[in-house]
Amino acid sequence: MPDLKAAIVQVTPFQQNCLLLWDAEARRGSVFDPGGNAERIFAAVTQSGFTVDSILLTHGHLDHAGGAEALQALLAGAGQPVEIIGPDIRDKFLLDGIAEQARRYGIEGMANCTPDRWLTEGEQVAAAGLTFDVLHCPGHTPGHVVFFAPAAKLAVVGDVLFRGSVGRTDFPYGDSAALLDSIARKLLPLGDDVSFVCGHGPGSTLGAERRSNPFLTGARA
Repeated sequence: MPDLKAAIVQVTPFQQNCLLLWDAEARRGSVFDPGGNAERIFAAVTQSGFTVDSILLTHGHLDHAGGAEALQALLAGAGQPVEIIGPDIRDKFLLDGIAEQARRYGIEGMANCTPDRWLTEGEQVAAAGLTFDVLHCPGHTPGHVVFFAPAAKLAVVGDVLFRGSVGRTDFPYGDSAALLDSIARKLLPLGDDVSFVCGHGPGSTLGAERRSNPFLTGARA
């Protein structure tokens, strides 16, 4: 197991959790979901003292991907050329519309994003000395993916699952049945002892959510 270190940089007015994850010994890692405020993320990477190997995206919403290309440019300027990897290509329409959505919200500094590599179910990506399995978990968006590292019992779930809640599905492309199916079939079987980092708010474990999340226990009124 690598000597894992992690930091959360909250970005955009939506307070999105941009995750920095790195191997402290090798001083190499990845950035997950740089939704905006690319300069702040770049400063946090610099302060943490690791080299970025990749930018990984869980889905195409502006608060998760709107700063990806700006961060990629900042890293390239610092001699760290990296690829933007993910999500599934079914979120391309969202990534192509980030700038327009940002204008509607009155948010500056966001841009459309074209990943260097799309992801599909069953692929694997390397980050921070770990191997992450790619799980396609639609419902919140059609192309949402989750990154799961079995060796660390760690999942980066984006906006699929939260502590005490689940991702929104009240979009024209949202699908609440698909979302709950993604959680039931793809996430919960990973094990109760798996910790997860989510896109907003504090993380949790899959076991805690299986036992107490009202969206999963059927207790929601």
